[in-house]
Amino acid sequence: MAFFRKQKNKATRGELAEQQARTFLQQQGLHYVAANIKGPGGEIDLIMREQQTLIFVEVRLRSNVNYSSAAESVNASKQHKLIKTAAWYLQQQKLTDEIPCRFDVVALSTLDGSQPPLWIVDAFGTA
Repeated sequence: MAFFRKQKNKATRGELAEQQARTFLQQQGLHYVAANIKGPGGEIDLIMREQQTLIFVEVRLRSNVNYSSAAESVNASKQHKLIKTAAWYLQQQKLTDEIPCRFDVVALSTLDGSQPPLWIVDAFGTA
């Protein structure tokens, strides 16, 4: 039973982190498009828009940095999955390859707002 509580708590924390990231990005002038897009490569936490650019956002929450920071946890394997899912999303939406896209990471170390999010623009260097 403790396992299920832990999993539910983790999901709730993830949802709170995504909401906090979305609010933060909207305060920076980005526009919300979609959330929790599941595709064959995995899941995209947030899709935002800045003018004509679609931004695929990975939200990371890491309060224990003994292993790696939230930003560092978006490794090459995770990047590949996000890129694959983003390509699938663009195809499903019938968006052309000509639409500018980028991948950002919003890293949170707390949910209480005591520390601002770390926003890494063009985190994969794809723009």
